[in-house]
Amino acid sequence: MQQAELDGRIALVTGAGQGIGEAVTRTLAARGARVVAVDRNAAAVKALEDEYRGRGAEPAVVARPADITDAAAIEALVEDVESTVGPLGILVNVAGVLRSAPVVELGDDDWAETFAVNTTGVFAASRAAARRMRERRSGCIVTVGSNAAGVPRAGMAAYAASKAAATMFTKCLGLELARDQVRCNVVSPGSTDTAMQRQLWDADAESSRRRVIEGDSKAYRVGIPLGRIAEPVDIAEAVAFLVSDRARHITMHDLYVDGGATLRA
Repeated sequence: MQQAELDGRIALVTGAGQGIGEAVTRTLAARGARVVAVDRNAAAVKALEDEYRGRGAEPAVVARPADITDAAAIEALVEDVESTVGPLGILVNVAGVLRSAPVVELGDDDWAETFAVNTTGVFAASRAAARRMRERRSGCIVTVGSNAAGVPRAGMAAYAASKAAATMFTKCLGLELARDQVRCNVVSPGSTDTAMQRQLWDADAESSRRRVIEGDSKAYRVGIPLGRIAEPVDIAEAVAFLVSDRARHITMHDLYVDGGATLRA
């Protein structure tokens, strides 16, 4: 029953080319959804589409290369998906970037790019999807945020601020769309084994992994009580739950998937 719970649903996933976005794409497809995989890395999403081609009458994954920071292009993309793939029932905002530096050393371009992708991109995709979902009085939007949105992180001010903005935006959107039966939620991962996480590590990956799990008092950062770094599929499973009918009475919620790392501060 779980494998078929999203049968007939059309989903759009941004940042689908790698990491959490790719895991979300695979997880939703495994549950029966037809997934439009969006990423500015055209080769990555095309490889996903090719992998799923031939498994059925229609490919479970459809590649749509796009830059999430281009609002006009995203509006046109959603319109094209509606006319060529089907009515959009699920949007998952995953696309994100991390520019790590102390505030006094952070460049203007890094700040602008972080907000362009992590916040304005969420706005553009959500607005385009919400316009269609509201008319049909049906749909789900999930934004993949970060536990850094709720707990200060040294060297991550731009990332944390952009994720906090995206989180509150998604909750406000959920309030506006509640009477139209469109649900909007947030999944906030902690440290997850992705390329973004590994860019924060030094050359000794195992030592870096232990430091994340055990915590770093010099950086005012606790460890992970569950004693493991998340895999992308852990985040994808949380997303799959929130877009399913099992979560039909949940909206404006922020689900932390971080192994207890923030102590739910």
